[in-house]
Amino acid sequence: MKTLYSKFDKKAIQALPVVQFKGRIVVIQTAGEAERAASYLMQFPRLGIDTETRPNFKPGGMNPVALLQVSTPEACFLFRLNRFGLTEGLVRLFTSQQVQKVGLSLHDDWAQLRKRMEFQPVNFIELQDYVKPLGIADMSLQKLYANFFGEKISKTQRLTNWEADVLTEAQKRYAATDAWSCLRLYDIITELYTTHDYRLVVVPEPETSKS
Repeated sequence: MKTLYSKFDKKAIQALPVVQFKGRIVVIQTAGEAERAASYLMQFPRLGIDTETRPNFKPGGMNPVALLQVSTPEACFLFRLNRFGLTEGLVRLFTSQQVQKVGLSLHDDWAQLRKRMEFQPVNFIELQDYVKPLGIADMSLQKLYANFFGEKISKTQRLTNWEADVLTEAQKRYAATDAWSCLRLYDIITELYTTHDYRLVVVPEPETSKS
C-alpha cells in the first residue's frame, strides 16, 4: 500500500534521489520539422505537455514561450518556438479530440501559447485538478512527484536562458523530465483511483503564533 501525504515536506525533497528522463530527446528547430513531429505525435493516445520561457527579471515583464515540450513514454520532442512560433500542425494536436494532453498548470501554458496563435485546446487533463480527490493539497510538480514516487525533480535549470543558440544537455534533460513526469503522475493517479491501494497521511497546518 502506498503512503501519500496531504502536504509534502519541502526539506525532505532535498534528500531524495534525482529522477531524470532517460529516453530519446528530439530538438525541433524549424517549422517543417515541427509539422512532421506533430503528425507523428498525433498517433499517440496521450502526451505529456510543458513549456519553458526565458526568465525576465524586470517587474511585470514576461517573455513569450520559448520551448514547448511534448512527451511520449519513450521520447520527448522539444519545439523551439522562439525560432518558428506555433505551427498549424501543433494547433491541430492541441485541438485534437483523439489525443489527450496531460500537464500541470496547463491553463497557464495554454494562455501563453495562445499569445503566439489563437486556438481552443480540447481533451486535456490538468493534474492539479485530477489529484485533488485523493486529498493532496500540494500542487507543484516537484512535490507531487516526490509524494508519489519518492524521487526529486531537480529545478536547477528552470531560470536558465531558454532562447540560447544551443540548449545544453542539462537544459534538454530538465525540459524533457518535466513533460514526461506528467505522464507518469497521470498513470499512477489513475491506478490508485482504481485500486484504492493507498493511505493518506493528513499533515496538520503549522501553528501560527498569536501576537
